[in-house]
Amino acid sequence: MKRQLFAGKARILLLLLIDILFLSAAYGAFLLRFDVSTPAVALNDVTVFFVIMLGSTFLCRLLLRVYQQMWRYASSAVYLLVSLADMIGGMLFLLIDRLLLPVHLPFFVAVAAFSVGLLVTLASRFTYQYIRKKQDDLFTARSSIALEKPNRINVAIVGAGEMGVFLVQELLMSRNSRYHPLYLIDNDPRKIGTSIEGVRVIGPDHKILPTINKLPIQEIILALPNMEPHKREELFKQYMTTGCKVMVYDYPVERLSQAHNKRLIRDINIEDLLFREPISLKDKSVQEFYQGKTIMVTGAGGSIGSELARQLAEAKPKMLVLLDVYENSIYDLQQELKRRYGNALNMQAVIASVCDYNRIHEVFKRVRPQVVFHAAAHKHVPLMEDNCAEAIHNNVFGTYYTAMAAEKYGTGRFVLVSTDKAVNPTNMMGATKRLCEMVVQSRHSDATQFAAVRFGNVLGSNGSVVPLFRRQIEEGGPVTITDKRIIRYFMTIPEASQLVLRTGTRAEESEVYVLDMGKPIKIIDLAYKLISLSGFVPEQDIQIKEIGLRPGEKLYEELLVKVEDCKKTRDERIFIERGEAPARDEVDRTLRALRQALDMQADDALLKELMMRILPTYRHAQEVNAHAADAAEVHAAEETRPIMEPLGIPI
Repeated sequence: MKRQLFAGKARILLLLLIDILFLSAAYGAFLLRFDVSTPAVALNDVTVFFVIMLGSTFLCRLLLRVYQQMWRYASSAVYLLVSLADMIGGMLFLLIDRLLLPVHLPFFVAVAAFSVGLLVTLASRFTYQYIRKKQDDLFTARSSIALEKPNRINVAIVGAGEMGVFLVQELLMSRNSRYHPLYLIDNDPRKIGTSIEGVRVIGPDHKILPTINKLPIQEIILALPNMEPHKREELFKQYMTTGCKVMVYDYPVERLSQAHNKRLIRDINIEDLLFREPISLKDKSVQEFYQGKTIMVTGAGGSIGSELARQLAEAKPKMLVLLDVYENSIYDLQQELKRRYGNALNMQAVIASVCDYNRIHEVFKRVRPQVVFHAAAHKHVPLMEDNCAEAIHNNVFGTYYTAMAAEKYGTGRFVLVSTDKAVNPTNMMGATKRLCEMVVQSRHSDATQFAAVRFGNVLGSNGSVVPLFRRQIEEGGPVTITDKRIIRYFMTIPEASQLVLRTGTRAEESEVYVLDMGKPIKIIDLAYKLISLSGFVPEQDIQIKEIGLRPGEKLYEELLVKVEDCKKTRDERIFIERGEAPARDEVDRTLRALRQALDMQADDALLKELMMRILPTYRHAQEVNAHAADAAEVHAAEETRPIMEPLGIPI
């Protein structure tokens, strides 16, 4: 540490010494000429002029911290700072000269002296930068045997704008970078043929793409901010044809004065290719609603629960209660929020099962939550098909016990997180979630407003298809899909969480809210795109293997938003499902029968039969899949498949 401190001070002293020498020469030359041409001025007067000029210049430079700058990487702003310091120094000298000195230095001589002094200083800095740049270029040239070094990857950067230039500078300045920029690709004819930081700009796209595989490039990095989704799709489609791995540079242009923004080169996320505009339901009124409230999130360690907790923490609640039965996930989330908010966030981590009636009531009695987001549930379809009793116990009775505690201890708002699999379910997981919705719909309380919110598959959540595909691609394949015909609705984790939070602010009671998620997507298309964007050729480098539908799995999830079945809300993306709510005593009677079946340790077949009696819409998956080709959802999915066809991929 002492050595670094000494090195820093030595650098400043060296700069001061150099500037003293250059400024002395510049100022001295003008003052000596003035002295020779003006016999009436004594040598002592010239000496006084010289000392005050140096003193005023260095005083202003020190006050403006000119010598704290790293001149090797100095930008135009730093050079403007030097110019400003010298201009103020000149004005300070003239003020002292006119007010305090008996003999005055002519105005034009003072201006000329300070101007030449500034030019000499700037010239010295430019020279230093030029020499260091040549040294860096020499290092880059020596290390640009990148093709022979496995740790160096030659890249082309798409976009020679501000973001692309930032990326080039960052890669060239970092000697440990994995990436070596060889080309910038741009469509602007004014840039094509020029060089930026020694990197050649080539283009336009339509001329470069057919020949890009002849260039020594392994990967392509997209550095184009704020692209509209349809243009981004088109760009991905073009560069997927090159056979290179495509990456994205996440670096907000507005980050110039925000050092906390994270910059990274990352793989393409499948979220980048959603066939719709990202849904944003965030606004200040939502945050204001939760501000100052005691809020509980059950299942807080899961994908949705943890994202809810992150967004709620931003709203500055009075207390945030994180409840989950799995301690490791809660611990990780707790540490993340502590690092981000420190003592500013009042947070409690509670390890408890929602199935434990006494424990849940004890927690509610102690913390008295004003808002509860109930995200605790078993969600994996195949596992719940083989563990029906646990699905009913955790999903149905966990919701029932938590809702009872919310009523008893005066919770103002209770929001159940549900799923599109609850619509005409074909598996035990979907059936239990539909029964959870009925529990919520049947409860009308003076103290508590109940609601459920339903959405489709969440991209990137624990156990979802995209992380599985990524792991399989990293392992060299094959990528496994259950059926090439299968389709699903998708949304991102932030979208799902924002929907839940917005629902929690609404005044309607005992409703089921659904989100317009656009059109469904074929799972096989996701597999093709992820393989291609990872730099591989589907069915050649990475095989796609069909392994057959799992128990209870439906070929398609049904439309969440059907005009005839839903009514609009003020939010254009949020709808309320029509239909009469079940009677509370009827739901309670149903739950007593289920409880009795669980206590009698009924087998899975009997439990499924009982659930089908309770839910007339619950049918066997084979029965639904037999008519899948006629479903409106399947036809809608075909309209979202334009990207793969131009690549010659058989779909």
